[in-house]
Amino acid sequence: MNFGLSEDQQAFQDMARRFALEEMAPQAASWDEGRTFPVGSLRKAAALGFAGIYIGEDVGGSNLSRLDATIIFEELAAACPSTAAYISIHNMACWMIDHFGSSEQRRTWLPKLTTMEQFASYCLTEPGHGSDAGNLTTRAERSGDHYLLNGQKAFISGGGESDVYVVMCRTGGEGPKGISSLVVPKDTPGLSFGKKEEKLGWNSQPTRAVIFEDARVPVANRLGEEGIGFKVAMMGLDGGRLNIGACSIGGARFCLEQARDYMKQRRQFGRALAELQALQFKLADMATDLEAARLLIRQAACLLDAKHPDATQHCAMAKRFATDAGFAIVNDALQLHGGYGYIREYPIERYLRDLRVHQILEGTNEIMRMIVGRQLLAD
Repeated sequence: MNFGLSEDQQAFQDMARRFALEEMAPQAASWDEGRTFPVGSLRKAAALGFAGIYIGEDVGGSNLSRLDATIIFEELAAACPSTAAYISIHNMACWMIDHFGSSEQRRTWLPKLTTMEQFASYCLTEPGHGSDAGNLTTRAERSGDHYLLNGQKAFISGGGESDVYVVMCRTGGEGPKGISSLVVPKDTPGLSFGKKEEKLGWNSQPTRAVIFEDARVPVANRLGEEGIGFKVAMMGLDGGRLNIGACSIGGARFCLEQARDYMKQRRQFGRALAELQALQFKLADMATDLEAARLLIRQAACLLDAKHPDATQHCAMAKRFATDAGFAIVNDALQLHGGYGYIREYPIERYLRDLRVHQILEGTNEIMRMIVGRQLLAD
């Protein structure tokens, strides 16, 4: 049990931190204010290997571990949680193709995705089926060597901008076993997009509905056999939950550091805030929760890398704790800043807006509790 990072991990942690500080941090506020999808910066991240972190090297990926990915995403999110989270979603979609796709599918899609010449999105949620994903209604009917795809996906990160959509759809009967996974290019006839959503946070990535109206998708674009789509989705989400937890840790770490520095220089009642014991206790609790969240995320990542049978349970535990703790730490950091934390001249409010959604996506934290509870009570 070694809690230290290897030399290689320290090297790409430093690389991710430098990129975050030099490329992302100076522009993050303007991306948020302008609702800008930062294509150029994303492609610079891809040039460092961050678009295919755990994708095979033969198609341009970095072939790193899930643990390695959590280290990278923490660093990126310390500068811009919204942009880091899109990189996570792109990686998740790429992994589904890499892990479940044929050799031909991998060669067709992944070289352009690992360079971010093309961008990828993942489509599971529907207007009527969020947490109840096993009962999704988007349907693909076989028609010769194509499927006719009909339905609508909701809240899709990258919607309208991404070039490739990994879509969970129903090819069989009711329930999870009737779901398959299709790779759908943006230029597919019958594919369209809803309006760009106006969101509380995550403004450096567009969110739209993805709409299918008799979209003709080749059968050759199906990942694996019919009926394994729900498995594809759930296995992808194990890693996605770790990534989004790591993004919460990165954002919370930045805000904790901001609060610490502010307490040293801000004076009230003739004393620095740092001299007030009640606020020292608050900062100590924030730091302790941050460290606990990081340990849970990295432990779960190690279990996922090892294909441990309890990995899904631990990913759910870690995601729930890290995203709850991350938001609470940012909220406490804002409180420590007083009124200054609430204005946009200071960055805390942006992190608060960005981290709030982490408790909802990749499975709500209520669903995380359900996963853990069911596993604990299983015979």
